[in-house]
Amino acid sequence: MFSKILIANRGEVAVRVIRACKEMGIDTVAVYSAADADALHVVMADESYCIGGPSAADSYLNMNALLTLAGKTGADAIHPGYGMLAENAEFARLCESCGITLIGPGAEVMEAMGQKEIAREIAVKAGLPVAPGSGILSGIAEAEAEADRIGYPVILKARAGGGGRGIRIIRDRKDIPGAYTQVQKEAKNAFGDDGIFLEKYLENVKHIEVQILADREGNVRILGDRDCSVQRKNQKLIEECPAPVLTDSLRKKLHEAARLLAAAVHYVTVGTVEFLVHGDTFSFLEMNTRLQVEHSVTEMVSGIDIVEWQIRTAAGITLPFTQEEISLHGHAMECRICAEHGKECLPATGRVEMLHIPGGVNVRFDSALYQGCEITPYYDSMLGKLVVSADTRDAAIRKMKCALSEFVLVGVENNREMHMKFMEDENFLNGRYDTGIVGKVL
Repeated sequence: MFSKILIANRGEVAVRVIRACKEMGIDTVAVYSAADADALHVVMADESYCIGGPSAADSYLNMNALLTLAGKTGADAIHPGYGMLAENAEFARLCESCGITLIGPGAEVMEAMGQKEIAREIAVKAGLPVAPGSGILSGIAEAEAEADRIGYPVILKARAGGGGRGIRIIRDRKDIPGAYTQVQKEAKNAFGDDGIFLEKYLENVKHIEVQILADREGNVRILGDRDCSVQRKNQKLIEECPAPVLTDSLRKKLHEAARLLAAAVHYVTVGTVEFLVHGDTFSFLEMNTRLQVEHSVTEMVSGIDIVEWQIRTAAGITLPFTQEEISLHGHAMECRICAEHGKECLPATGRVEMLHIPGGVNVRFDSALYQGCEITPYYDSMLGKLVVSADTRDAAIRKMKCALSEFVLVGVENNREMHMKFMEDENFLNGRYDTGIVGKVL
């Protein structure tokens, strides 16, 4: 087992990893930017070091600074959290060359599954259904020809994309030139890779993901599924586990597809396989080779500490439980509390003047907030995750309504009221919603 882990991230996920390490008896090293000097993860870790200026590029994404610090502090592993460098194959290779374990599936898997056109090919070979699509496009002319072949609407994607960036939906041929230029530029700026491709855009679908956990011995465990269809601008807002209204037959097929893909790439540690579901059919979307923001709802239902087992499997520990010994109970739901204001939902900043966190049985708020902390404009707008679980979905919704009504945050505008609308809207309550629900509720 690792003796010391450096957490190459900030905010809620850094706090989450530090807590897991403390419970496991592992020392922690926190890094922070000049803007995060007073952040919660800085005071929670055993050691903390400033590694650069406020921007992520100058601090949390500075690979050399992170590896140098890991060496100086004697850290034998780095946990990347999610976002930042979590799926960066180059960083994984640098860690390997320095004799440091990056807690994840390894550079080769990250690279293969991070390039979405390669991930599609691997999925096809593993027997998974995929939506019609193209290879990497050479230019606008090829994009137009491929879109004509596939049939509109299509979705233009950055192969290295994530977090809702590098994506444009195209419904008419005349829109391709502008969209192509925009996606290519966004992909280059966000991911340093301007490779883009086309897929058939599937409408009125559910976005379902399957949580996997695997060890170096080839054991793959399925920890259930989640519905992540409540999205705005391709960013998830609400997640629930298990996914509602799936038939037992379809759920079994999704789980088996995720298992097949994990086995095909010799996956190790925690990951997620995402699918688009329409009726009783589904197609592979992508594989996330990291911890997911929404892992919390799966923990509530499975009783398994996903972060702890992510660390254990990365250290080479074999999973001690069989698939049959994993038991899922009840229903969990998560609302992402984000700092935002106005009809355009622009990121908000400010100082937390008052904070009241809901309590009660099976209610948790994963966050790095505290009264008096400053919310700056430099990073993601998510402030925390309000998570509840109950015996049934209806009970979980009632519990979430209570938790949202009790949640108080003064000083920073946020989306609490938006979540309340979902908890009272029939389109959400019946569980049959799809990725178009935001347009119906808001």
